[in-house]
Parts: sequence; structure tokens; C-alpha cells
Amino acid sequence: MKPTRPLAWGLSLALSLPLVGLTGGSVAAAADTQPPTRPGRPSCVDIGENGLTLAWGAATDNVGVTAYDLYEHGNKIGEAPGSSTSKALTGLAPGTTYNLTVIARDAAGNTSSASPVVDCTTKPSSDTTPPTKPGTLSAAGVTSNSVDLKWGASTDDRAVVAYDVRSDTTVYKTVTSGTSTTLTGLACDSPYALNVVARDAAGNVSARSNTVNVTTKACATDGGVPSSVSTLSTGWTIPWGIFWLPDGQSALVTERDDFRVWKVTKAGARTQVGTVPGAVTTNGEGGLLGVAVDPKWATNHYVYFMHTASEGNRVVRMTYDGSSLSAYTVLLQGIKKNRYHNGGRLAFGPDGYLYVSTGEAQTPDLAQDKNSLNGKILRMTTDGKPAPGNPFGNYVYSLGHRNPQGLAFDRNGRLWEAEFGNSSKDELNLIKPGANYGWPTCEGSCSVSGMTNPKATWNVSEASPSGIAIVRNVVYMASLRGERLWRIPIDGDKESVGTPTAYYVGTYGRLRTVTKVPGADQLWLSTTNCDNNGGAADGSDKIFRVGVS
Repeated sequence: MKPTRPLAWGLSLALSLPLVGLTGGSVAAAADTQPPTRPGRPSCVDIGENGLTLAWGAATDNVGVTAYDLYEHGNKIGEAPGSSTSKALTGLAPGTTYNLTVIARDAAGNTSSASPVVDCTTKPSSDTTPPTKPGTLSAAGVTSNSVDLKWGASTDDRAVVAYDVRSDTTVYKTVTSGTSTTLTGLACDSPYALNVVARDAAGNVSARSNTVNVTTKACATDGGVPSSVSTLSTGWTIPWGIFWLPDGQSALVTERDDFRVWKVTKAGARTQVGTVPGAVTTNGEGGLLGVAVDPKWATNHYVYFMHTASEGNRVVRMTYDGSSLSAYTVLLQGIKKNRYHNGGRLAFGPDGYLYVSTGEAQTPDLAQDKNSLNGKILRMTTDGKPAPGNPFGNYVYSLGHRNPQGLAFDRNGRLWEAEFGNSSKDELNLIKPGANYGWPTCEGSCSVSGMTNPKATWNVSEASPSGIAIVRNVVYMASLRGERLWRIPIDGDKESVGTPTAYYVGTYGRLRTVTKVPGADQLWLSTTNCDNNGGAADGSDKIFRVGVS
């Protein structure tokens, strides 16, 4: 079995991202616009089960390198002072490959290009003893979508790090503290056979507990849960964007790294309709990303794409006549790119304007700059102009985002957004015009004046969210690193959400995009196991059809 890529339990790197302010004596630093040079190729030494030392070639700068930021697949996992060219990384998972890069930073906040990549694999764990079987599992407090569970503790020669609540071998919830939980998000009026297993840090799994059988109570109007999964289409390589045509009978699907665009019918038949000119990869998260179909497509035949180009990221428009793409037109460019953090999701709002998510291009301060297109939700017209009524008179609709990749509108026309955190918290946000969502001052919730807190957060190992969709007033969030589909119920028409619940944990790998099927309580759910993080062979990705009941 391929080792999982999330950082191990208990990763204990002390992370901080200093903010560069303009105080007395910093005028020279503020005037500095020249970034450091690219750090030299990294290498790994002193590799153990749970740690290694990363070394790299020094960068240079016209004023001076003040720090090096260390990234693993786009997530910052540590930093070192500018005088150092090595860093010990601890708290890693045994037998796991880490994809590491280094970025240099100067006192003015200028950042270098990312160093070349090095893949380093920790040694296999020497622990082969599984925990003991959990004690008797019991159930109580059954409702239409939840049940209270408790069980006896397991023991282990080192330590039990988690319990998995399962149906057969499918994990419904992971519990890292205590021996009880409330399992939420269950299908109403449905039978469940549940068991519990214990895990240790090496991934050894205990024998399963006894099985308890429960049947949830009758259904309500809102809600529903994933109740069936079937394979709709196979043979994909990093399908990224999915957007339905107005007739609701077929959708356009983009593939990130080869820039192809496909028409896929409700039955799963697919036909290539073209490619997007000018698209390039970044050997990371850039390439052909989001797609959106004009609400007036029946008369104007316009479709929109966001893609990485030679100079940065672009929003472009093309004509799709039902069989092929043509008439490539650039609507907006100047969105900075980097290997990671390019954003890329497109969505049309009920107001008819195009909403665009952009990453901060691994330059955090851009997220707080109202005049930068990066680290934002943008709102624009279909001819490429800032939408009327935008809060700052430009393209910016909201700011303070790190790497947003999920956009969806609810039944009240409100915009929900999901974005990748840095090292501690991923976020689900309710977006309001002009609001500041905190990055890099805040990651997750904070009490800083002027910052808007998320409605829900997750540890980055449990989520790393990409696409979101809303069905029956429930947000569904596809997770990459977490390899699961999160279900987050909206609390009626309030600005709050209920308890998130995970589905398909580790079953299908990295989940990229989730989209509501028009006219049905169904989702399309795509994988991107063929990307650098997943490492699967080209053509291994799939699109699933998920029923909600």
C-alpha cells in the first residue's frame, strides 16, 4: 500500500510567519523590490523514522536573505534563518516520501523562486506491534442523522494515536482523543453496522471491536447524506474543473497538465472538444484550472477558463459551439503565479458576474494588498471589467485568502469558499464583499480586529480542500491531503454550520472537485491521484457519481 502523504500525528514544528511592517528604520527595506536568488538544490541527510535534515544551497540578495521558508507539497512546514542552509525536520511519518522545496525571503518580504524539488523518504517504522482490540462498543441517542458511541480503551507498546469508527472497513470518523464520540451526518431512516479499530503512529491497526447495529430515525427536508457511489468515467489525468452546460445534460471538464477540455454526458460518455492555448504547467499546482459556462451560453456560446501562462495566471474566454472550442480571448492577466498557490476556481453568481479565486503565489503579503489580484476572490463582468459595486472599485471582492479553490452559492445567493491553510488550519468561509479573511495575519480563527473568521476549520492533514458544492443546504467539500469528502450542514438560513462529517476516508485517494448534478440530488466527484502528490500513473483518475438521500 502506498504510504499516505499527510504529515504524521503530532507534527511539532514551531511555525511562524513574520509580518514585515513599515516602522522607523525600515524605509530602506520597504524600498527594496529585488527578490533573493533561487536557493540551490536541496538534499536530505540524517534520515530517520520520524525526521531528517534538509540542506540547500545559499541564496543571495542585494540587501540580505533574512529567512528560508521550507515547503512540503505547497504547505509550509518550517523555516530557517537567512544565515543557515540546513534545518532538522521532526515529527515526520515513517516510510513516507516528502516532496521538499525552499524559498528565500528578504527583510522587505520579497520572495525568491522555489528551489528545485527533492523527494526524501523516511525510514520504515520499526514498530510492528498493533494495539489491542478495543473494548465493548455500545450505541445510544440515535437520531435521524447521528448516534452516540463509546468503547473500551486499547493499549499499545508505544501509544494509541487514534480510533477509527467504521462500517465494515469504510472509516466514518477518526477519534484522536477519548473513547467516545457522536457520529453525525448519517443517512436518515437507514441501517448501520458499526465497529471501532485502534491505530498507532506506525499505522498498525488492531482487530475490530464488536459490531453494533443501529437504524436512524425518519428523514427531514433539508440535509441528506451520500448514500451511493458509482464510477461515472475513467481514464482521466488530473481532472480539475467541472461546470455544467445550461441544458443540464452534459458538463465541460478540464485536465490540468495537458490543457485538454472534454464534454461529458450525464451517462459518462466523454468527447474532447479542444485545448486551451497558452497554458503552461508549474510542476506543481498550476496549469489549466477552472472552467465556467456563461449563463447565456445558448445565445453567446461563451465559456471561461483560468489557466497558468508564461507571465502569470489568466482568466480567458473562448467560444464553444457544442462541438469545439475557438476564439481564445484574454480577459484578465497580471495574476502572479508560482509553483503552488494559484487558486483557480471559477463560478457564476446569481448576479450574473464571474467570481474567480486566486492564490497568493507563495507571497503571503499579497493577500492583504487591495491593489493586488492575488490572495483574493475577484468579481468581474463577462467582458473582463471589474463588476459594478465591487467594494474597492477594482476587481477585488474579498481579500486575505491563501489558496482558495472552492466556490459555491447557496439557496440564498450567499457565496461559500474553501481554502488551504498553511500548517495548522484549513477553512470554510462565508464570503462577504470587502471582508478580510485574515491571511497571513490569521490562519483559522483569531481575534484580530478587522479579520473575518471562518465558519469551520480542519487540521491540514484532514482536509486540504479543493472544490465545494451545495446540495439540500449542505456543503460538500472535496479534500486532497485528507482523502475524504466532508459534509457540512448549513444551519437553516443562518450564517453558521453544523458538525462536519467525513465520508470515503482514504477510499478513493485525493478528491479534487465536487459538483452538483442539475435537477438531481447527486454529485460528481473527481480524483487527482495522478498529480505529483498522488503519484499514480497517468490515466488513473476517475469521476464518480454520488447519490444524496
